[in-house]
Amino acid sequence: MNYVIPAYRIFPLGDTALIIDYGNLVDEHINKEVMTRFAQLRNVNVPGIIEVVPAYSSLAVYYHPQEVLKKRTIEITVYEWMKEQLEELLAQPVITDESTERLLTIPVCYEDEFAPDIRALSAAKNISVEEIIQLHTATTYRVYMLGFLPGFSYMGEVDERISIARKPQPVNVTAGSVGIAGRQTGIYPLASPGGWQIIGRTPLKLFDVKKEEPALLKAGDQIQFISISKNEFANY
Repeated sequence: MNYVIPAYRIFPLGDTALIIDYGNLVDEHINKEVMTRFAQLRNVNVPGIIEVVPAYSSLAVYYHPQEVLKKRTIEITVYEWMKEQLEELLAQPVITDESTERLLTIPVCYEDEFAPDIRALSAAKNISVEEIIQLHTATTYRVYMLGFLPGFSYMGEVDERISIARKPQPVNVTAGSVGIAGRQTGIYPLASPGGWQIIGRTPLKLFDVKKEEPALLKAGDQIQFISISKNEFANY
């Protein structure tokens, strides 16, 4: 099968960064392209690049203008030179190495004291709590990106039967809480105000600043939730 490079556009983000944008959408194929290009840009020597940050369907590329000025010709701007370098790289087909993707199992207790919104979700969707748990654990989710909080994982997509809008106002959320917002699911790594509908909690520590890699999850991971009891949670 021939590799097809998805359509994209590049535009400036202030004076020291630009965006490679594949469209405002949640799509696994596009996200794999984003992560492949993220790995590519981390492994090539483009003068001036400081950092590359992946999102659902875009990459932010931060660069040092003074370093670029040493390379570009006088006829073009720093942004135009950087854009040209990236367009040359993006013209090269690069196949995603799916062997590097991890499959992780996340234990979750869905009992009421850990799931303050699961009964409201049950009523709103006219399905039982047991069915919510079954639907939430039946899918293998892709971690599309990290953000909002250090290590906060945006995963998708939940079954549309348990899709629900965010809360109109944020509330205090406990670390480890598992929530749903739209067709996304995610885990709060730290205690924080948040608006996702909380349906459970994991005993795992999602972010530990003492570790070499503080965030337990990373973009591209595949996640399977499993249901555990209150006793299993307490003794995990």
